[in-house]
Amino acid sequence: MHPAPTGVETDPSGTAPATAGSAAVAHQEIRLPWPHPRLIAVELRDQTDHRNGFISAREWLPHPVEPRRSFRGNLFAAEDTATRSGLVFVRRRPLPDARPDSSAAPPAADLEVLFERGPAVTVRLHAPPHETADGASPWTVLPYEGGAAGRARALHDWQRSLRPATPAHRIPRILSNTWGDRARDSRIRHDFILAEIEAAARLGVDVVQIDDGWQRGKSANSAFLKNPAPGAALSGFWRAMPDFWEVDAGRFPQGLAPLVSAARARGLEIGLWFAPDSDDDFVNWEKDAEVLLALHRGHGVVHFKIDGVDIASAVGLRRLQAFLARVAAGSAHAIVLDLDITAGRRLGYFGAIPAGPLFLENRYTDWGSYWPHHTLRALWELAWWIDPRRLRMEFLNPARNAALYGEDPLAPARHPGDYLFATVMFANPLGWFEVSGLGEDFVARARPLIAAWRAHREALFAGDITPLGEAPDGYAWTGFLSHRADARAGYALVFREFNADPESALALPVALPAGTRFEILGGEGGVLRVAGDGRLHARVPGRPGFVFARFTLP
Repeated sequence: MHPAPTGVETDPSGTAPATAGSAAVAHQEIRLPWPHPRLIAVELRDQTDHRNGFISAREWLPHPVEPRRSFRGNLFAAEDTATRSGLVFVRRRPLPDARPDSSAAPPAADLEVLFERGPAVTVRLHAPPHETADGASPWTVLPYEGGAAGRARALHDWQRSLRPATPAHRIPRILSNTWGDRARDSRIRHDFILAEIEAAARLGVDVVQIDDGWQRGKSANSAFLKNPAPGAALSGFWRAMPDFWEVDAGRFPQGLAPLVSAARARGLEIGLWFAPDSDDDFVNWEKDAEVLLALHRGHGVVHFKIDGVDIASAVGLRRLQAFLARVAAGSAHAIVLDLDITAGRRLGYFGAIPAGPLFLENRYTDWGSYWPHHTLRALWELAWWIDPRRLRMEFLNPARNAALYGEDPLAPARHPGDYLFATVMFANPLGWFEVSGLGEDFVARARPLIAAWRAHREALFAGDITPLGEAPDGYAWTGFLSHRADARAGYALVFREFNADPESALALPVALPAGTRFEILGGEGGVLRVAGDGRLHARVPGRPGFVFARFTLP
């Protein structure tokens, strides 16, 4: 628990005046106890099929020439520049451009900062009346200490506290999903999934997830659908056919049971794709929930990818939330939902934290849109604010479409399989490929690291995960640290991207003493030590290269 900064005053009564020209009211008003705080407004971006760079932060010091500033958004912070303690303000709703509103005039501001002579700074947290009708607030206010690392720790701890305690929610799993190789549903059938199960077991995958194509109905993304309308929605399923979500008997003549049994025999699970029907503001939400619960009861399916969502109204948002609640309650919180935020108007980063990880992005070598350093950068930047345990992050088969990248010095083919897995191993790894199509070299390189990750992941994800070094850009020294202040051990992951220096000294987000001992668990030839300057000194001879290690304090 992180103590609140001394002197924080809050007024949750909602009696503060409304912003002029806005339907919002100041649901909560907080007078900051520091005369000269640093304010941070964080912009989060989803709809990642059309956007890159998912987070940016603007900092400023309040000044009387701007006595009032207004912002829309979901994530803000205020920090005492003297003590580095502060408050984080989180709005638990979809992002502004995906947020449905029941009033004719949407709120003009989510948060206001007022500067008064004295000096004194007040933060007003706004919410439209329909969000506070039951007396609850859409805002969470988190105190923290210790600057950026302490802020990340407070945010991560809070997000973890909202997740169920069931094992599949608590500890990340590595999933494979064939959609990343762009065959779509053209190969999905019994024999192919059996081959995927065998290959996945060899690699070390936990869950083989069957994407769009296991069901009888054809979605707008089906390779077998002739002339689909451009941008056709993933909806209208119950209207199209009442048995849309039955298992396709042509592809799976014996149903899913033989595949579930084959997976269990190899120590794996089967996961499935599903798209709740957005028609008429999710009017079929109860039937959709029953589809998932029936698959869970009948086949033990735990992992579902939730796709195709489009929230058009406040009614739709309430029904979608009811769908998630029904699935959680009906499975005693065993079901884990990967919530796709790649397109459409969806729940975003804070709209459904208990449900499961965020399926962050679709990237494909077929379209020349996958570079490992971009994925690593997205994880590194988001990890300051979003718990990495909540992010599903992809690594691809680098041998596919190598010619499309030409002489690109950062092309996927220039990265070995273990390095690619390492870029996402401090999140929920997604093998975004047909496992049965991987080359022998990829498997030989990646398999030992995956085995080490599986052996250590419970301890790794029990720590506080903070970024290390510089933001990845293809040429940086970068990485992550996992450590709790009350623990005598932790984990470090350091990357040497395509830079010319085989050694670097990285500033640590938390202090580690000189003499900290490192046990190398993965990577080629890496050396780590903490020197008297308080920095983590790393040597990695190859580029790109990495070192993954467990450390113990002296």
